[in-house]
Amino acid sequence: MKLAAVDIGSNAIRLQITNVTLYEGMVNFKKLEYLRFPLRLGKDVFHDQKISEKNRRKFLKLMKAFKLLIDLYEVDDFMVVATSAMRESLNGKEIVEEVRQDVGLKIHVIDGNREAELINLALWNFIDDKSYLHIDVGGGSTELNIYLKKVKVASRSFKIGSVRSLDDDKTPATVWKSMNKFITDHISKKDLITCIGTGGNINKIFEMSKPSKTKRYLDIAKIKEIQLYLESFSYEDRVNKLNLNPDRADVIIPASRIYLAAMIAAESKKMIVPDVGLKDGLMNVLYERNKSKKP
Repeated sequence: MKLAAVDIGSNAIRLQITNVTLYEGMVNFKKLEYLRFPLRLGKDVFHDQKISEKNRRKFLKLMKAFKLLIDLYEVDDFMVVATSAMRESLNGKEIVEEVRQDVGLKIHVIDGNREAELINLALWNFIDDKSYLHIDVGGGSTELNIYLKKVKVASRSFKIGSVRSLDDDKTPATVWKSMNKFITDHISKKDLITCIGTGGNINKIFEMSKPSKTKRYLDIAKIKEIQLYLESFSYEDRVNKLNLNPDRADVIIPASRIYLAAMIAAESKKMIVPDVGLKDGLMNVLYERNKSKKP
């Protein structure tokens, strides 16, 4: 079967189309198409509480383009979800309805807890009997999940994100304290915690660490080293010398601070970077609800 997932985030919007095959008892997910468009809805919403008319028009065009690709690939099922920017926008419901009527796409606006649940579906291959803190940093929110012996014991979403943090006064100190308290309240000092990092920024930091082919983790010292390296360049230099995308070059530093703050609160020295996210969790949901159907 062919499945499609659209993730409408605060910093970018992503479409992934996947081919799922069953061969000799093994299910295989093969990516057919992946598109990421840097439409930063969060910049509008976190400053003006609503999506601007200019970005509204661009968003509608993008949804039409994604719908065309979904139709061209003749997918069997798809799901479209939107996270913090859309759910906090004063005109979010209006735009969702416009897309439903004009494009034929139903957008599910999900809360932080549901977002965390969906991402968790893609993480189980990386979780064993040890203790883990999962940190997912988005443009508008950060989701934290704590696992002890393969059981999720705590989960919470915080209004701390890479786009939101570009304006320091948009993230009150009380939110940072609340995030630290959540971690320390649920993690015993005797637990040796390994972090799991998801999100585009930690994937880019991992890429910049020049890992070996078999290594899928970062030491906290390496994350700090890359953060300092990034801070030594201006925004223009990060774009032109380090070849970062313009919509990555400004948010990667505030995102690194969020990951590090969570790791320090958990007294964790190591982070696994599995390169999975919300879209992968959506693929799991789509597969489960379609696997019993006949082709």
